[in-house]
Amino acid sequence: MPRHACFATLPVLPGGNLGIPYMVHRESNWIGVAFGLVLAAYAAFQQFKLPPALPLMLESYGYDRTLAGGFMSAYAVAGLALSFAMGRLIERRGAAIPIATGLCLMTAGLVLTLAMPEAGRLVLASRTLEGIAFAVFAIAGPVLANANASARHLPVVIALTAAWIPIGQLLAVVLAEPSFAFAGWSGLWWIGLAMSAGMMLWLLGLRLSGRVDMGPRHRKPADATANRETVSKSQRISLIVTAAVFMVWSAQYFAFMTWLPQYLVEALGLSVSGAVAGYALPVAILLVAIMVTGQILRRGVPVGPLLVAGLALQVASWVLLPVAGGGFGGALALVLYGTAAGIVPTCLFAMPSAIVGHGQAAATAFGIIMTGRNAGVFAGPIALAQLFALTGGWAWAAPMLGVVTGIALALGAWLATRLSGVAYGTSR
Repeated sequence: MPRHACFATLPVLPGGNLGIPYMVHRESNWIGVAFGLVLAAYAAFQQFKLPPALPLMLESYGYDRTLAGGFMSAYAVAGLALSFAMGRLIERRGAAIPIATGLCLMTAGLVLTLAMPEAGRLVLASRTLEGIAFAVFAIAGPVLANANASARHLPVVIALTAAWIPIGQLLAVVLAEPSFAFAGWSGLWWIGLAMSAGMMLWLLGLRLSGRVDMGPRHRKPADATANRETVSKSQRISLIVTAAVFMVWSAQYFAFMTWLPQYLVEALGLSVSGAVAGYALPVAILLVAIMVTGQILRRGVPVGPLLVAGLALQVASWVLLPVAGGGFGGALALVLYGTAAGIVPTCLFAMPSAIVGHGQAAATAFGIIMTGRNAGVFAGPIALAQLFALTGGWAWAAPMLGVVTGIALALGAWLATRLSGVAYGTSR
């Protein structure tokens, strides 16, 4: 363990012990923070390499749209099945072996898609393998980043933790055009393979050097009886409501971001390059909004009302989008959407800390909220594809997603009422 770290007693969710020792650092272990954040962003890149490539893949292979929506939702199937159990496993056994296993599964999925891209069902199975790996990284990355941050730096790390998805999205967008010019749609898959090799080498180096504590290789008897405190029934309910908000919000976000490039091509007549640029705009705005929201939380603004404000802004963006068109109004609507989409996940990722009382939330708490997120990721892209099939166009997309976001707003208001003024890092 690094010398600048000391152990602290933290509340643990029922049935869980902290297998990854959560530490209150006098100084941040920036190597551990960086590895956790990069691991999570790498996972997001692998998930979001699909939307920019999807128009080219549909043109080349003519996949059924529901099947193509399943390429994105496949990630969620694995997450729904594994997120909670993965959180418990990482707590008890550490993160190194699950991460290494995930990297192997991710590599296998990438290779299978490259080998037979014309076989839609095989591509779906390959994306499911990738999704199993994603379920590991989505828990391990944020947990490692938070656990290696000092109390002073923790709010900033929380904001960066919330940014791992859009960072991965933006990376896929930035690399899309040059990789398409070089190798067509498969260019992003080849880049994904190179990233997987790099992450495996980094993990091996950290494991050999011992510079980042990823959990005990051998559990001491004292560890098994430590931190037996459990959260209250009220805290458990708040975590479940947080997961429900994350589920509904993620359904509209992933539906929108999965099909946005195709919508821009088909409905607005943009080229693939123009659609990629339009796709990048809300993601770039989202990143700025995440960092600003992190600073607002750091100043002690209650997380519940901030979440409600973000969800209300998102509903407003859905009201504007159908009438905005493809010019300045459309760009303004995407900016509004991106701003709201930065506020909401930052608040949701901060919720475990606000609920259980410490910035370094237990891996099990992340597993609970990620289970909700994965349910939304599963439902959203497929539901929007079905809506397109039933209506024969995109006209009903914005109203449906606006209603879904309104449900998230109602749940968020209930959650904010339960927390009633709780700021980041305080217990409720």
